[in-house]
Amino acid sequence: MEPLNWIEEFPGAVIVCDAEGLILAMNAKATETYQSSGGAALIGTNLLDCHPEPSRTKVQELLRSGRPNVYTIEKNGVWKLIYQSPWYVAGDYRGLVELAMEIPAELPHFVR
Repeated sequence: MEPLNWIEEFPGAVIVCDAEGLILAMNAKATETYQSSGGAALIGTNLLDCHPEPSRTKVQELLRSGRPNVYTIEKNGVWKLIYQSPWYVAGDYRGLVELAMEIPAELPHFVR
């Protein structure tokens, strides 16, 4: 069976960094989204260098604490869900994954 490589064509930006903030991987959407900042050349650089204050301090806290951070943003009329979460290997904290996905400005909400 061929290994799944779903991340590469996932319609949201996916960035993976280690516990110190070193960017380990970016999918095609992340490379495209951050092309003006270096695109794929950002792999191997530190995620902290990509964030101005106060975001930089927030990312440092996320790397230190291993807690998730979820919020929405609007930029140039486009709404996005940002989901930053720790990732683990065999229970050992390894860093953060950031998902950034476009969402409609009017998002349905269901209580089930």
